[in-house]
Amino acid sequence: MARGKSSLIEGDEVEKPWAQIVAILIGSLAGFTDGLHYSWTSPFIVKIVEDKKNYNISEEEASYFPTIQPIAMLLFCPIFSVLSDKIGRKKTFLLIAYPQIISWLLAAFAKDAMGFYVSRFFAGIANGCFFAVFPSYVGEISNPTIRGTWGNVVSTSMYCGELVINIVGSYCGVRETSFIFLPLPILFLILFWMMPESPYWFLMKGEESKAKESLRFFTRKENIDEDYFKLKLDVDRQMSETGRWVDLVRIQSNRKALLAGAFLRLTQQTSGMGIFLVYNQFIFEKSGSSLSREICSIIYSSLYVILNIIVVVFIVNRFSRRILYFISLAGAAVMLYVLATYFYLDDHTKLTSFGWVPITGTVIYQVFMGTGLCVIPTLMMSELYSTSIKAKAMIVLTISFAGGNIIINPLFYYLNTSFGFHTPFYFFAVCNTIALVIAYYIVPETKGKTLEEIQQMLKVSNVRVN
Repeated sequence: MARGKSSLIEGDEVEKPWAQIVAILIGSLAGFTDGLHYSWTSPFIVKIVEDKKNYNISEEEASYFPTIQPIAMLLFCPIFSVLSDKIGRKKTFLLIAYPQIISWLLAAFAKDAMGFYVSRFFAGIANGCFFAVFPSYVGEISNPTIRGTWGNVVSTSMYCGELVINIVGSYCGVRETSFIFLPLPILFLILFWMMPESPYWFLMKGEESKAKESLRFFTRKENIDEDYFKLKLDVDRQMSETGRWVDLVRIQSNRKALLAGAFLRLTQQTSGMGIFLVYNQFIFEKSGSSLSREICSIIYSSLYVILNIIVVVFIVNRFSRRILYFISLAGAAVMLYVLATYFYLDDHTKLTSFGWVPITGTVIYQVFMGTGLCVIPTLMMSELYSTSIKAKAMIVLTISFAGGNIIINPLFYYLNTSFGFHTPFYFFAVCNTIALVIAYYIVPETKGKTLEEIQQMLKVSNVRVN
């Protein structure tokens, strides 16, 4: 919510933010399922290709599994963004449960590549809903302190899903895994139905009494006059902007926010993060590690989740988000150079005493990823945009994320098969190096600021756009 820290105490009443936390946690059930879907390919690409008894699917056919999902995300994100303004954030976000359920059912009964393609497509529809709607909802129902800490649960829930699918998928088949996780979207649908709509959205629609009721729920206060007055002023000012598509680039604050947001989303792809999530068992198998690909994947995914929890709880609200992001880019680049060099030497020489490098390198890589790239872009998506333009901005950002996915996944496969396993790692290392320079000029600092304060900062910020 657009409230400053001083409004946490109003008169004798103290804001109780637990309702905001509960809403975020329930919404994160959908994020957890999204994480399961996102990394579903990690344990199952290799399993499906090797299982000629139940499936006759080639490695090339399976290589398209990770590409189908972002295509669906790209196509459906605009629909969900428009719906979130038309029917509300809550009602739109509830829709995510249906494609998630359909995706699990299709995967459970698929027998050929086409069946899995359709399952991946519905998983992508759910991804589009999640990224288009939930960050906005979190940003609008929570005060800056809650948003800074608990808002990161949004991304952490996905990473937990990515860990769990690697563990369960290592020991269970496709059908068993699908039925294990099928109840989760149903549980989300029941619980999130009881959550209120964002007070922002009610004010956008002129429903002041409902906005006050929502504000009372999320602050757990009876006297919300001061909070409501501040919120209404912020929403009225932001809604006074025309909110046209052209305003995304015509208005300076929108232009800076859009450029920063698209850049942050794209660097999540060009950093190699998505490839390690989607292909980590494939990568560990190709690396020739002495440990099994399943064990390596579980170690990697566990560290991924643990580090994100540490960042969320102990780091992100204590340090500059820009600094954390810079450290993350720089450290990840160094480790990618190390891994690429190892894979090159492994292909062209006889390395005998460096088999520990792949798992150690990916663990250290994840340490740096966890400090910034994993959480900062998702967190800032809920902070950068004016109410009048937020839905349109989310469309562009999700398209950026999905577009990066669509390009990066087949690019990894092409570079690997055409030029050697080391090539994509050098590519990602160079991308991180370039991104480190660009980020200095276009990524703003949003730590501890209300949504309105961020808008005012972007209007006068010295962060360059060009």
